[in-house]
Amino acid sequence: MRRLSRRKALSLVKELDAFPKVADSYVETSASGGTVSVIAFCAMAVLAILEFFVYRDTWMKYEYEVDKDFSSKLRINVDITVAMKCQHVGADILDLAETMIASNDLQYEPVIFELSPQQRLWQRTLHLIQSRLREEHALQEVLYKTLLKGAPTALPPREDAPQEPLNACRIHGQVYVNKVAGNLHITVGKPIHHPQGHAHIAAFVSHEAYNFSHRIDHLSFGEEIPGIINPLDGTEKITYNYNQMYQYFITVVPTKLNTYLISADTHQFSVTERERVINHAAGSHGVSGIFVKYDTSSLMVTVSEQHMPLWQFLVRLCGIIGGIFSTTGMLHSLVGFCFDIICCRFRLGVYRPREDMQLHNQMNNLNNHQTPLLVENALL
Repeated sequence: MRRLSRRKALSLVKELDAFPKVADSYVETSASGGTVSVIAFCAMAVLAILEFFVYRDTWMKYEYEVDKDFSSKLRINVDITVAMKCQHVGADILDLAETMIASNDLQYEPVIFELSPQQRLWQRTLHLIQSRLREEHALQEVLYKTLLKGAPTALPPREDAPQEPLNACRIHGQVYVNKVAGNLHITVGKPIHHPQGHAHIAAFVSHEAYNFSHRIDHLSFGEEIPGIINPLDGTEKITYNYNQMYQYFITVVPTKLNTYLISADTHQFSVTERERVINHAAGSHGVSGIFVKYDTSSLMVTVSEQHMPLWQFLVRLCGIIGGIFSTTGMLHSLVGFCFDIICCRFRLGVYRPREDMQLHNQMNNLNNHQTPLLVENALL
């Protein structure tokens, strides 16, 4: 009974076989089929390799939500060089809450404004990258993926000891401010705070000493991440007018960055530049200096690095192999069918080859000669 039931089970399984086997004696091979098979196998191999590279690659996923964190502080990283002596220039921050952050958190370092050849080469390279980033926004994803791998984005130190007089002031450091709109301004004189606001002591600075030519080596918000290039990095402005005002209007967007290399809370920002000459007689009022006016966005962006799962890669790979196998089989059958139709038309119609015509005539002549002999034999 057990053997009988086992045989029935095996016969049932055989009936459900979706891949019936054909004996080799019933299989017919051809040169055209072999050629199509070789082409199909090569296409499968190439597409499988390309699909493997796609599987290894990653992409960035952007998600947007409302920023609910209003109590934390915003960190500003500043590295700006002004073509004035440090005793003649001052920097501070004033936000909408009338909170003044003095420049005590910033360092003033006397330097030479002109760059060395190595530093100038670094700046040209940075300008080239900035221009490409403005044209092709997809390059930003490449920077996200290669964090901590690329070259440092900070200005390299001078390779030689300075021989020229120190005619500029490098203002750099980190400042923590409230997450509200504010204004970072660098102008003539040291800032002082009083109950009515704030002011800069500029009475002892000669008007001929005004020179707000500047270079922004680095300006970012939030945590500093090696490899990130900010919109204002490498910006250089040269002026020959004493009363020049530079304004940068910045919108800061909180950003959470989660990649396979790093996880950090940073900030992206967009900037609009404006500059004009202060001329009270012509109606252009204001104060000479450099003004960075920033405002925070209410939206937060989460940038995460995504990777194709293994099951999806296997499904796509099976689709490639099965699709090519089926498509090439149908194309081969279609081409063979069309070829058979054309060949049959040539054989049956007026376009019969010359050799076939000669063979046909010879067969007719032979039949004509053999017919009388058959009649004579029949009479005998």
